[in-house]
Amino acid sequence: MVYRYAAIGDSLTVGTGALLGTGFVPLYRRMAEINVRTFVSMDNMGVNGLTSGELLQMVSSHNRVRQSLREADIITISIGGNDLIRTFKASNGVPGTSKMTQVLGDTRNHVSQIMKQIRQLKGNSVYMVRTIGLYNPFPQAAEAAYWVQQYNSFLNGAGSRYYACAQVYDRFVGHERELLFWDRVHPNARGYRVIADQLNRTGYIPFS
Repeated sequence: MVYRYAAIGDSLTVGTGALLGTGFVPLYRRMAEINVRTFVSMDNMGVNGLTSGELLQMVSSHNRVRQSLREADIITISIGGNDLIRTFKASNGVPGTSKMTQVLGDTRNHVSQIMKQIRQLKGNSVYMVRTIGLYNPFPQAAEAAYWVQQYNSFLNGAGSRYYACAQVYDRFVGHERELLFWDRVHPNARGYRVIADQLNRTGYIPFS
């Protein structure tokens, strides 16, 4: 028997900042194989710079993405970081409260719609979905920390049956120097290992 793993999302799904094979997707695939005790195929559909709105468009209208999700037993989603990063860059690092509230609301809505699309694609099939919470890409900004924590709280309840969020915020706080790539935005190999470990900790029900 073969289980299918589909990974969608931004540069974290791509594995930007780490050598080939050391991003969280291949690491998590190997962990899943150990736990479900059979071969797990992998379809990595990550796109650098992807926002939640752009991922929603992919899931809604991209035939290859939709087919992969339809056939997948295990799905991971990394999204939301670029919504924050773009907002901060556009305001020179000091976005207003109203702007941040708007972006948070839009991002939540996009993710909710993504989950709805996945549920429609999957129908009555048995599958598991894992989202990845954000670490703070702007640790020097208190506003960013607040936004990230609000978004992570939303992710905890964003899915339904066989859904969980792998939270990484607390694992990265105070350890950015050792877990982030030189660009201070993407994880390095150690950081991706942390993400994979947190995904692994959420378990593999209903497959184990």
